[in-house]
Amino acid sequence: MALSARWKNHIEAWQASGLSQAEYCRRHRLNANTFSGRLRDYKSQGLPRPPELIPVQVRPSPTAAEAAAVPVVLWHGGQRLEFPAAVSPRWLAELLQCLG
Repeated sequence: MALSARWKNHIEAWQASGLSQAEYCRRHRLNANTFSGRLRDYKSQGLPRPPELIPVQVRPSPTAAEAAAVPVVLWHGGQRLEFPAAVSPRWLAELLQCLG
């Protein structure tokens, strides 16, 4: 059965709403059994679904003290060189030139 644009729009709006099917149908005055049937039709047609949301955590930027605690690590010739975060960038550049 070809799905009408009306039902396709309702199904996609429901998927994006975060509401249960029952609540969406109640708010839009739709018959829940009919909605479920159209949803089955929608899924059987292989129509694209909206992407799923992936939970993320937003963290504040580290304070200057926290950032200073993270060392600068360089790898050279298979050796690990670790320096305090406060090391001078100019000094590091000269070191790298010397190490060639």
